[in-house]
Amino acid sequence: MTTRSAEERQREIVRAARATGSVDVTALAAALGVAKETVRRDLRALEDHGLVRRTHGGAYPVESAGFETTLAFRATSHVPEKRRIAAAAAELLGDAETVFVDEGFTPQLIAEALPRDRPLTVVTASLPVAGALAGAPDTSVLLLGGRVRSGTLATVDHWTTKMLAGFVLDLAYIGANGISREYGLTTPDPAVGEVKAQAMRAARRCVFAGVHTKFGAVSFCRFAEAGALEAIVTSTQLPAAEAHRYSLLGPQVIRV
Repeated sequence: MTTRSAEERQREIVRAARATGSVDVTALAAALGVAKETVRRDLRALEDHGLVRRTHGGAYPVESAGFETTLAFRATSHVPEKRRIAAAAAELLGDAETVFVDEGFTPQLIAEALPRDRPLTVVTASLPVAGALAGAPDTSVLLLGGRVRSGTLATVDHWTTKMLAGFVLDLAYIGANGISREYGLTTPDPAVGEVKAQAMRAARRCVFAGVHTKFGAVSFCRFAEAGALEAIVTSTQLPAAEAHRYSLLGPQVIRV
């Protein structure tokens, strides 16, 4: 086996993480023919460059300008955690009558968890969200027009944001690819970031719902500060101390 440079190894690690969703130190060491400590060093370097997030025994890729997971992939990762989070987020509806539901798998689960026994108007850029709610008798669904992104099946660009700008919404359920105390809410694509930012401008209350792996992750485009949120809904896998730090910025943090 030819000896790879650190740069080549690290490129290969990123490729593997993006292809499978996560990598394991032991498996990487065997595949690359190096010591586990070498792999750990590579992962530390990649984390410093914002390409992966380390976990106990491995790492997963950070979504960036050049890499974003598809909706199909998101529908297979952390699903029980996402269902708990979605149910808790849906309970924050209160007396809201007009609601924005973002693109993404967790928002889709929130849409499915919304009550069906009272009138509700849901505005969304997501084709799957619109499809999930279209048959509900008391729910009026407004699908925002625009260019459909293939990976997420959601609309973006000026038609989308122009429609959103004409609404006043009671509540927006927002997703993001990363949330951090320093950089706020981030997403890989500027067009997606603009839709999210416009939805938050249109809404009286904003709720972020996301799995624990989103916290501390930073993607390419910033679209909001954490302090702009009324609530953050995540799981108990986010440490209580970290949840408290986010709550100091303003939002109520709910761990389920």
